[in-house]
Amino acid sequence: MESDPTLLASVSRLGLFADLPEDELETLLPRMREVTFDEGEWVVRRGQATIGLHVIVDGEAGVVLNDEELAVLPKGSFFGEISALLREDTVADVVARAPLRCLYVPAEDVEEFLLASPRVMYRLLQTEARRLRTTDELRT
Repeated sequence: MESDPTLLASVSRLGLFADLPEDELETLLPRMREVTFDEGEWVVRRGQATIGLHVIVDGEAGVVLNDEELAVLPKGSFFGEISALLREDTVADVVARAPLRCLYVPAEDVEEFLLASPRVMYRLLQTEARRLRTTDELRT
């Protein structure tokens, strides 16, 4: 993906990439590709083979399991990282709740992508830790 100044500005405001130097963002952007989904379109289906990391640039998505929406993922959220890192099938459905624009890193490129930016990897780990803590709190 070429460095589109508008996309670069949008991405720099997302939590995962916030405060990264412009040259680091310009290095990361070509490793991602832009994908779009219409409202109501399935982005990921449970049991799907490893798909990769999606970072929401615009719109929002719903995480659905057994026909129940478990979470709403707004702009700046990401999904698919667990199945990509573990090289396992997906465990939930993700549906576009509105027109959705994401940056996508294929599963086979996620490790290299994260190693290219330790700050992005650290922020991803922080988010995973928060999600785990929230899940633990809900169980107690």
